[in-house]
Order: sequence, then C-alpha cells, then structure tokens
Amino acid sequence: MAKDTSGAGDPVRTLELLWREPGQDQERRRGPRQGLSVDAVVTAATGLADEAGLDALTMRALAQRLGVTPMTLYTYVPGKAELLDLMLDQAYADMAHRPVPAGAPWRARVTAVAEDNRDLLRAHPWIAGLAVTRPPLGPGVFAKYEYELHAFEGIGLLDVEMDAALSHLLGFVHAMARAAADAAAHNSRLPDDEWWAASAPFLERTVDETRYPLATRVGTAAGAYDPELVWDFGLRCILDGLARTADGPQGPSEP
Repeated sequence: MAKDTSGAGDPVRTLELLWREPGQDQERRRGPRQGLSVDAVVTAATGLADEAGLDALTMRALAQRLGVTPMTLYTYVPGKAELLDLMLDQAYADMAHRPVPAGAPWRARVTAVAEDNRDLLRAHPWIAGLAVTRPPLGPGVFAKYEYELHAFEGIGLLDVEMDAALSHLLGFVHAMARAAADAAAHNSRLPDDEWWAASAPFLERTVDETRYPLATRVGTAAGAYDPELVWDFGLRCILDGLARTADGPQGPSEP
C-alpha cells in the first residue's frame, strides 16, 4: 500500500487551494511574505520530489529550500497531504493543453494518451508511487480528464465504458512506469548482464530443463526484462481489446 495518497487532506481547504479562490493566497497569511505564493510553494515542492522522491519531501525540507521557516510555509498550505494534491493537479495542468491532430484515428489518440502519461511519469517519478484513489478535483485534473476522454469518444463505448477504458489504460501506464523504475533501480546496483552472469552457473547446474520445459524455452527466448517490448505488446493488447469491444463505426474498422 502506498504511504502517500491523494485526497488525504482537508477536502474543503484543498479545494479552495486547488481552485485558487479570490483572496485565497492572501487571506490566511500574517505578516510580510514577499516573493512567496501557493504557486511558488508547489513549484518548489515538485522540484524537491522530482530530485529526491516523496520521502524527502517534508515541510521542513521544503521550508529550507524556499528560505522560510516551517511556520511561514504552513500559512500557504496546511500540510503535506494538501500539498501533494496541489502538486499532482499542477502536473496534470501542465500536460492538459496538448494538440489533438485533426481527424486522428482513435488508435493514434489512445496511443498518444498512453505516451503522454508515460512521459509525465518519467518527468515526475514520484507520481507513480502516489495512490490516487481520490483524485484532487482541481482544474488540472478536470482538464486532463476532458482531454483524454476525447481519445475514446465516438468509437462505440458507453460513457461508463469510456471512463473504464481510460482508467485501464492509465493503470497499464502506471504499472509499466513502476516496473521500469524498479528495473532501473536494480541495474543501478548491479547491471542485468552481471546479475545473469553471476546466477547462470548455479541455474545451469540446478534447474532441470525437462521438468520446466516451457519456462526454459520461453525464458530463454525472452531473456532479460525489456520494458519497451512489454510496453509495445501491452499497449497493442489494449488497443486490440478496445477494437473488439467497441461497436461504433470507427472502432472495428480501423487497423
């Protein structure tokens, strides 16, 4: 279970901050706060999380980065829970205004959504480790949701199926991002070729190929984990599944 989750803070206060209600940036501040704003806090927090992960993102560390006291920081955001929602919504807002090629086939649209989200998780790896069962209902989330639903519009899915298809696609992207990050972490400690070289003699001596014929054959063919191969195959399965599920004129007829 993820330690950090979205939607864990005060819901009303979080919504006020997400939508930057008039006067919100000034109402709860006391004394001079030159050069600092909610936006500046969110930007600094995102930079810290990008560099060192969510464990390194504490209110004290963030205050040090901004050159203020922790008490000053709390006049802008109540705590880390609300801050995470602000960070996630801003990351989504930054990717929400993506051009949609006129008349692009639905497969191209869905593929673009997947690739855009993979790029997002590469730029902000901490997002993949954040449980988003309650998404922050800010302008970034709404803009991203609106944009990405257009990839599934008109292919013959019911509205509830469009939402489910998008959720399934994003779940795939998140799973692949986590797997790729885990593989990269393993390789940083011990490269794959060295790990296999160290393990091979024992496996060759111990594993009976006649007992595990399928595992031996397929494992030999697959070799080391290849994130790109798994990505391409998994995305193709999703697209093919959508084509079979959709009953609209566009879905089954497109390659």
